[in-house]
Amino acid sequence: MQQISNRDEVTRWLVITVDLIVVNTLYNLFTHVGLIPAHSHSLLWWNVAYIFSVFCIKPVAHLRLAKSEEIVSCSFWTVVLMSAIFVSEQSISGMLDVDWSNVFWRFLCSFIVFTIFRFVSRTVIKLIRTHGRDRKTAVFVGAGVNLAALYDRMAYDKSTGYTISGYFEDKDSRHLSQQLPRLGTRADVIKYLENHHPDMLFCNLPSSEAESIRTIMDYCDNHLIHFYSVPNVRNYVQRAMAVEFVDDIPVLSVRYEPLRRPVAIVTKRMFDILFSLAFLLFFFWWIFIIVFVITKITMPGPVFFKQKRNGLYGKEFTCLKFRSMKVNADADTKQATENDPRKTKWGNIMRRTNIDELPQFINVLLGDMSIVGPRPHMVKHTEEYRALINKYMVRHFAKPGITGLAQVTGSRGETSELWMMEERIRKDIWYVENWSLLLDIKIIFRTITNMLGFEKGNAY
Repeated sequence: MQQISNRDEVTRWLVITVDLIVVNTLYNLFTHVGLIPAHSHSLLWWNVAYIFSVFCIKPVAHLRLAKSEEIVSCSFWTVVLMSAIFVSEQSISGMLDVDWSNVFWRFLCSFIVFTIFRFVSRTVIKLIRTHGRDRKTAVFVGAGVNLAALYDRMAYDKSTGYTISGYFEDKDSRHLSQQLPRLGTRADVIKYLENHHPDMLFCNLPSSEAESIRTIMDYCDNHLIHFYSVPNVRNYVQRAMAVEFVDDIPVLSVRYEPLRRPVAIVTKRMFDILFSLAFLLFFFWWIFIIVFVITKITMPGPVFFKQKRNGLYGKEFTCLKFRSMKVNADADTKQATENDPRKTKWGNIMRRTNIDELPQFINVLLGDMSIVGPRPHMVKHTEEYRALINKYMVRHFAKPGITGLAQVTGSRGETSELWMMEERIRKDIWYVENWSLLLDIKIIFRTITNMLGFEKGNAY
């Protein structure tokens, strides 16, 4: 088993070695362009900052089932901590006057380059595993629906480095792939382990077989085989779940919500603050002047439109927009349509290009909204649709966004039929269950390209 641990350490140190090369290459680049003063003391602390950061925030690029967004998030926080340590030390020692524009460019370049090369490291590791090196063997005990799903995930991509030897069950499984051999009955498990010693064992036996499970688990513990219990929940839950603990009691949450994790909450909030501040400081002020002048010329009334909408956990907040309609009594109850007489020509232009949504960057800075998330609905619509669409309120487990997954995938504007709203809610819930910083960046990029292309969609 020591050999198995060494294999894992080798791949982790491969990632760290590549990181160190990147760290020192970046240092040379930054000193060349004047972002860091060229000094041996600076070089030392640049490396110390990285080493401390990587041991606090361990790289995940070498993990077999690591997701892309996890690699991006890990790179982000490594660079955040590294930058904080370096700037603090250099400021205290008096060697570096804090120029926040330099700090920003160092951070941005480091984050991008780190992320790219961690994906390079991961690609190399996956190639090694695809060609038969650094593989781990596993066996299944039981043959339920959950194990079948697990097998599909582990066996589909050879680059994960798993070899599933087979399964133990008293009769052939109707759930597992026919390509996976049945190695014997449940009674044959211990004998097989004595002769073959796999790296891991996944057990899917029912709780009524507690004595058999305990026997297998004890053998695995005593012979350095990793034992995993796979609960039988796939029959009624067909999505990712989360394991939580009440003291030492494991509890399965029926919905995986990445945005409940403290690191995710802080990451998203930091991103929202930085992005919204940058937009408000560099773009919003002159856009506001243009909108103010044209709005005052084309229609009477205020420039801003304020409306109560539902946010995180259904809490009401005041949502800001540039007014695109004439002042009317139906603003809080009636959704805009394609040929809505309440709109002006200038209002149509703003709605087509999403300019009317830009004041919501103020909502983001205040903490009521996020850059990306399910679009906030009118209070009246929330009350109506929660009674018509199952799980409608799940979308409120995330802060509402200026843009969202539904909006960049064709589900925008009027919802004249119920199925249109159902499709939008389905995408909103998917976002809640699959959030990542990388996903937010992708949605922002698609939103910008749609705006610049004056996309003709269904936003009325």
